[in-house]
Amino acid sequence: MKVAVIGGAGVRTPLLVGGLTGSDLPIDEIALYDVDQDRLPTIGGVAARMAAQGRVVLSASLDDCVTGADFVFTSIRVGGLAHRVRDETIALSHGIVGQETIGPAGFAMAARTIPHMVQYARAIARAAPGAWIINFTNPVGMVTEAMRTVTSRVIGICDTPTELFEEVAHALDLPSDRSFFDYFGLNHLGWIREVYSDGVPQLRRLWNDRERLQSLYKVPLFDPAYLRHLELLPTEYVYYYESPKQAVDNMRQAGQTRGQAIAELTDVLFDALRNSSADSVAIYKSYLFSRSASYLQIESGAAPAAARVAAASQLSGYDKIALSVVRAIHFNLDAIVPLSVENRGNIPSLMDRDVVEVPCVVNANGARPLLVGRVPDRVQPLLARVKEYERLTVRAVLAQSVDAAREALANNPLVPDRATADRLVRDLSPLW
Repeated sequence: MKVAVIGGAGVRTPLLVGGLTGSDLPIDEIALYDVDQDRLPTIGGVAARMAAQGRVVLSASLDDCVTGADFVFTSIRVGGLAHRVRDETIALSHGIVGQETIGPAGFAMAARTIPHMVQYARAIARAAPGAWIINFTNPVGMVTEAMRTVTSRVIGICDTPTELFEEVAHALDLPSDRSFFDYFGLNHLGWIREVYSDGVPQLRRLWNDRERLQSLYKVPLFDPAYLRHLELLPTEYVYYYESPKQAVDNMRQAGQTRGQAIAELTDVLFDALRNSSADSVAIYKSYLFSRSASYLQIESGAAPAAARVAAASQLSGYDKIALSVVRAIHFNLDAIVPLSVENRGNIPSLMDRDVVEVPCVVNANGARPLLVGRVPDRVQPLLARVKEYERLTVRAVLAQSVDAAREALANNPLVPDRATADRLVRDLSPLW
C-alpha cells in the first residue's frame, strides 16, 4: 500500500506516519510532498524515525508523490502560520473572534486555500484515480465541499468529534467502542444528541451531575446549567458562537491569538530540530505535549493546565481517526466514524450537496452517512445560518467574486452587519 501526504512538511506529519505504520496496514511507502521543500527534510526525518514499517520518501513533485497512491492525505496551510496570525489579528481588530476556522479568519483561510485544494483534487484524480482523498485541510467542511466539485472520492476528517466522544464515554464509565454517539452538525459546529450503550440512552445521567459535566471539556467552555438546559453536548468550537464577547475579551487580555502562540512553539521546534544533537523524536513529542496542553487556554481565559506526562498517541486524536478511516476502507470493516460528507437528505433542512459532519458507515465503498433526521429546534437556526455562510463562501471563492465574498461574509453569524463584512473583505483581501 502506498500512502501520499500533500502538506508533508506540516508538524502533524510524523504523528500521522507513526500511527499508520504502527498498525496492521500493509504499508510499503509513505510519500511526502510540500511546496516548502526546505522544511520537508526536517519533518521527513522525524517521520522516518517514527515509522514502524515501510519507506518514508520525500517527493520533489506532486505527481511523484501521488502517482500510484491508494490513499492521499491533504493537510496544507497556504501562507503558513504568518497568514494565520494576520487573519486572526485582523478579525480581532474588528472586535470579532480571531480563530483560524471561525468567522472572518476562517473565511480568509477558506478563500486562500480552496483554489489550491481544487487543483490538488484534479491532479490526484488524474495521477491516482482509484485513491481515496482524506482531507484534513481547514476549514475542513468548506474545503471538502469545494473539492467534491471535482471528485467524489474525497472525505473530510477531523478529530474534534471523536475526542469529545472519548471524554463523554469516560465521564459515563462506558467503553467507547461499545457505545453509539448520535452526533450531527458541520465541521467545527457539532453536537452530541444522545449516547447509547447496549441500546440504552445514557445522557440523562449527566444533566444533573455538575462535576461530570465540567469534566467533559479540557478548559471551562460551557456552564453546566447551559448544558443541562440545552440537553445536547456541543463540540468545543460552539463556544465561539455561544460566547463570542468572552472569547474576544480573553484574547485581548492575553495580548496574543492562538496563532501567535503556535507560531512561537513551532519556531522553537524547528530551531531545536535543526540545531540540537538531542533525540529528534523526543523534541517532537515535547512540542506536541506543549501544544496540546495550551489548547483553548487563550480563548477561554483558563489558567495553564497542570501538565502530565503522556505518550504521543495520547496527545492527539489526529493519528487515531486517520488510522480508523484507512483501516475501515482497506479491510471493509463497516466501522462507524464521524466524517464530513455530502448530506444527501441526511439532515432534511439542508441541501443534498451540502457537506455535513455526521456518523458514517465506512467500508471499501467509502463513507455513507447514517440518518440524522430533524435536528433540535434549539440549534437549528445556528446550524442553518453557518451552512448558508459556508455554501456562499465556497461559491464566491470558486467564482473569484469579491461581491459574492462580501455577501458570504455578511451571512457569518459572528459578523454583525454588511458594513463590517465589507470592511473585513477589504482588510483581508491581500491575503486571498
